[in-house]
Amino acid sequence: MPVRADLREEKVSDSTDVTLADKSAGHPATSFPERPPWEQGEGSPLPLGVTWIEEEHAFNFAIHSEYAESVTLLLYSSTDLVNPTRTFRFDFLHHKSGRVWHCRIPIGSVGDARYYAYSVSGETIPQLHSFDPQKVLLDPYANSIFFPPGFDRELAMREGPNAGHAPLGVLTGHHNRVDWAGDTSPHHESDAIIYELHVRGFTKNANSGVDPSRAGTYAGLVEKIPYLKELGITIVELMPIFQRDPQEGDYWGYMPLNFFAPHAQYANSRDDDGQRLEFKNMVKAFHQAGIEVVLDVVYNHTCEGDHKGPNYSYKGLDAPGYYMLSSDPANPYANYSGTGNTLNFGLAHVRMMVMDSLRYWKQEMHVDGFRFDLASVFSRNGDGSLNWGHAPIFSQIAADPELGQLRLIAEPWDTGTNQLGRGFPGITWLQWNGRFRDDVRRFVKSDPGMVPDLMRRIYGSDDLFPDVRADAYHPYQSVNYVASHDGFTLYDLVSYDRKRNWANGNNNQDGTDDNYSWNCGNEGDEGAPAAVIALRRQQVKNFF
Repeated sequence: MPVRADLREEKVSDSTDVTLADKSAGHPATSFPERPPWEQGEGSPLPLGVTWIEEEHAFNFAIHSEYAESVTLLLYSSTDLVNPTRTFRFDFLHHKSGRVWHCRIPIGSVGDARYYAYSVSGETIPQLHSFDPQKVLLDPYANSIFFPPGFDRELAMREGPNAGHAPLGVLTGHHNRVDWAGDTSPHHESDAIIYELHVRGFTKNANSGVDPSRAGTYAGLVEKIPYLKELGITIVELMPIFQRDPQEGDYWGYMPLNFFAPHAQYANSRDDDGQRLEFKNMVKAFHQAGIEVVLDVVYNHTCEGDHKGPNYSYKGLDAPGYYMLSSDPANPYANYSGTGNTLNFGLAHVRMMVMDSLRYWKQEMHVDGFRFDLASVFSRNGDGSLNWGHAPIFSQIAADPELGQLRLIAEPWDTGTNQLGRGFPGITWLQWNGRFRDDVRRFVKSDPGMVPDLMRRIYGSDDLFPDVRADAYHPYQSVNYVASHDGFTLYDLVSYDRKRNWANGNNNQDGTDDNYSWNCGNEGDEGAPAAVIALRRQQVKNFF
């Protein structure tokens, strides 16, 4: 005769066993081992990138690829950059959630690996130069990047393997922490004076007075803080410091490879993660001097260029999932940035990548604000059309309790539109005022009828930033400037009537032709009489 079993869960404790006891039948308790949490065994889809899990002494890997058919994680040691010490092929039944592939690997299983990358395969779209399982691909979220001695841009531009020649992510998070105790972010308002500078160019020359071993580096900038203080500078705006391709010849930095890693070639340290540590110490030193640090950031495109460009990361992971595409088979990548490609901000995960990058630079690196290059690209829908209403990323940034409070500065145009003033969707953002630049230049070189325009610019450009009830803009939202990294320097403005960018290596095709400059009576320095030189000096003072 069957006996009724009164099965009850006796206790779920902190131990590894769960006990079910059949007391009424007098049967002994049966123990079942508790299954480890799913995330511990299979990894978590968030956050993307590599995350160090301190309590588990393990790394979590997560990468987004919507159209991939298979993804393999590659781990490399410092002694063999060609053959991975371990590979992990993701099983989509266990290691994929939605469009994110993920896994978790204990530090013991990582062994002596210091670098990582991915191999991804999927249905090839030939004209996009996309999926190629032979390519070693960089994680878009890598926060420190290592270039092997054999790094080769040319191999990334054609089909076939590039093992040992591709950039790799560095496994970080379990070392090299900075003590931020006592660090506070300065905030300047009416006394805000921004100094735009190039990290390498500012101290590379011997006349900077910086120790030669630190010239042209993050550490070198620290030595110039007393000089900047003497000038009355309260904010430094660093021209792009995102990691870029060191073989592309991009001096200015506007062709990013990645949005999370500081440019390793600006670091005095040559340790794998030395660039992050050096950058953090630089920020901390600026803060101690009461100077804000703003980054000039480029989120509108990458250095992978068009269909002829290198396949380092985004193309090989999921070209249609990161870039805007065109309807022209001969030029499959839409090009609103003027550099060959444009990131697709109509896609939620692309916007998420930018949001994660901004949070990273604020929370981990302690920067105080951002100047957004070609910020109008943020307004473009997936088909390239402009969203004049509510482009999602602006509301996402505004709604973020931390990012919304930062100093956000827009270059309010791209290659196809100009949204200066009310046309720009970031209502509370500051904007580079190109009209101020042009009107002041024209006034100083004595163009007729410029007094009314000059007065309007000095009084806050209310035609662009109206303070009526319906709009309620503020004069401080206009970032007033006369010269920047775009176009003529201040000295050029008083020395040349015509564009003179031959030294940039682009056959004098780069930069605008409308510089509103005056050479003061002699084109360039050659043969310039003393009276012209004196007049130029006076004109520079007039600009100030």
